[in-house]
Amino acid sequence: MESTGARNKILQKIKQALKSPVPVPFPDQVADTPIFIPTNHELTIDFAEKFTELLGKFVYCADEAELVSQLNGLIKANKWEKIYSRETGWLDDMSEYHFDPVTTDDLASCDAAITLCDHLVARTGTIVLSSQQLSGRTTSVYAPIHICVAYTHQLVFDISDSLALFKKESEFMPSMITYATGPSRTADIEKTLVVGIHGPKEVYCFLVDKLTD
Repeated sequence: MESTGARNKILQKIKQALKSPVPVPFPDQVADTPIFIPTNHELTIDFAEKFTELLGKFVYCADEAELVSQLNGLIKANKWEKIYSRETGWLDDMSEYHFDPVTTDDLASCDAAITLCDHLVARTGTIVLSSQQLSGRTTSVYAPIHICVAYTHQLVFDISDSLALFKKESEFMPSMITYATGPSRTADIEKTLVVGIHGPKEVYCFLVDKLTD
């Protein structure tokens, strides 16, 4: 009886709190003054250095024709037979350059998954994905190999710049934003680094300098 009474008191407090919500203390979460100052390097160099430090595999492509050549070579070299991707429009565009991998609708059994992204954060080597993309909430997490295709105009220096772009580009923030920084890893077991424990064991980023005319 006592536990039931305590439970009811807690529920009553929750109901009361929901009736009079506390205002958000910091409605504008993006600071006007950046905390981290950009380096003199190009954002491409900063991102590539940090991304590879985190065991990511970085590939620079001059244009989309070279992108397709590199992707076809990677798929052939690894003998990947099932590629998962929901980027249907992008795949249609790339077919012009003879990119036609064997695709699958089963994410759980795929060899690798290809996604686009919203931004790349140069300072931390982070790939930014959101619910605005067709890839969904699971593609970059459940696939054993994650291949991200990005373009140089998507590079930003810091996470705050990424958030500012989301606010600028839409009235509402995406319902989900994922900041993926390198392959999944943990050192919880006997302080031994294990890669791929909670997500993809390999992450590729193909950065395209420009759209092919």
